[in-house]
Amino acid sequence: VQLQACGGGSVQAGNSLRLSCVAYGTVFSASTMRWFRQAPGKQRELVAEIFAGNTTNYAGSVKGRFTISRDNAQNTVYLQMNNLKLDDTAVYYCNSYRYPNNYWGQGTLVTVSS
Repeated sequence: VQLQACGGGSVQAGNSLRLSCVAYGTVFSASTMRWFRQAPGKQRELVAEIFAGNTTNYAGSVKGRFTISRDNAQNTVYLQMNNLKLDDTAVYYCNSYRYPNNYWGQGTLVTVSS
């Protein structure tokens, strides 16, 4: 099993980025897909999740700015991040969960500057 995340980068506040995560070797369509992030000196936190039935949930700090989506045909989950803020700077991690398996991808760094 492998989760490959990409799309991070350095942007100015107010701009947008889209993260992608391709899952290999999972039952993607039946898995809950999540994006977490970890800022320097802080604990990893859940940013957004999308269930197999496409229900979504968001952290309060990103609601209205971030959108999580999935393409089951491409085994890919996306995180569209708009109106980025300085506090969004973090390493973003893709996660796949389907009981009892929980998989993590490598992180992708997002840096937001003023």
